[in-house]
Amino acid sequence: MLKHHSPASYCLGIESTADDFSVGILSFNGKVLANVINAYIPEKGGIHPREAARHHAEVAGKVLEEAFQKAGVKPQDIHIVAFSQGPGLGPCLRTGATAARALASYLDVPLVGVNHCVAHIEIGKLIAKAVDPVTLYVSGGNTLVSAYEAERYRVFGETLDIAVGNCIDVFAREAGLHKREGTALGALVEQMASRGQTFIPLPYTVKGMDLSFSGFLTAAVQLLRKRKHSLEDICFSLQEVAFSMLTEVTERALAHTEKTEVLLTGGVAANKRLQSMLKSIAEEHNARFCMVPKQYALDNGAMIAWTGILAYQHRMTLPIEKSLVKLKWRLDEVPVPWVGG
Repeated sequence: MLKHHSPASYCLGIESTADDFSVGILSFNGKVLANVINAYIPEKGGIHPREAARHHAEVAGKVLEEAFQKAGVKPQDIHIVAFSQGPGLGPCLRTGATAARALASYLDVPLVGVNHCVAHIEIGKLIAKAVDPVTLYVSGGNTLVSAYEAERYRVFGETLDIAVGNCIDVFAREAGLHKREGTALGALVEQMASRGQTFIPLPYTVKGMDLSFSGFLTAAVQLLRKRKHSLEDICFSLQEVAFSMLTEVTERALAHTEKTEVLLTGGVAANKRLQSMLKSIAEEHNARFCMVPKQYALDNGAMIAWTGILAYQHRMTLPIEKSLVKLKWRLDEVPVPWVGG
């Protein structure tokens, strides 16, 4: 039997799927007490999984300590420990899982494995006060459109190759924007795009309800190398085409499901142009557009803690010996009995 917990009970969540190591602490009634994020920033190129995992191991103690301080609670006050079990980069996932197992074992509390994609949706619903949305989840590692149907979050459309966030980041590095320190690559592309004036056609690849960004990226990089167009115009065109593809698939899912909310989340959700395009289609379908603030749209521990609470309340705990990480754990493989039940 599960113990009865009051709203003053707490869950600690550990997120470590990719470049962020984050710890969130939430009360059982959904109050965020702490959400501390420490990002691994590579010296050059993209994420190196083992180096990112090393970063996570090095900062874990400091991030945990800061989270407890911000939350104003002690380790002994924690009733559940949740961790991102997948999908993600193996070395990074294993580092977070090891920390979570050690903490749960030391505190003698239940351990909950959380699907990273489900967590993005659940924290979005909590923060934006959404009930049953069509969700566009766009980040460096994921691009998918989903909605709840028959006990699962169903995938209505997804990328067939690279994620849109990864596509934008690779383009930005090719353009030399990574040399400007202190600003995310996607934000730099957005800044350049806001000054673009001439639209340059790029491959628009929507296959049924799915998307492809690899050929689109190749074409954009070729434009860069030809040096016939300004970087501002290429960034402008890149955003318009990529976001139009995302918006088309989201709109079709909205029309099919007849949901009354559209939720935008993930690292790319901070882009103002994408926000405006999604808001426009939501309004056309009489749906409410729900946006997740940046600190909860990025990979974060709060989303793992909140989903851990929901899963725990439906007896979805893990013995430590069965808490292996799942590198390719799909969103639509996860039971979500707390939704619509």
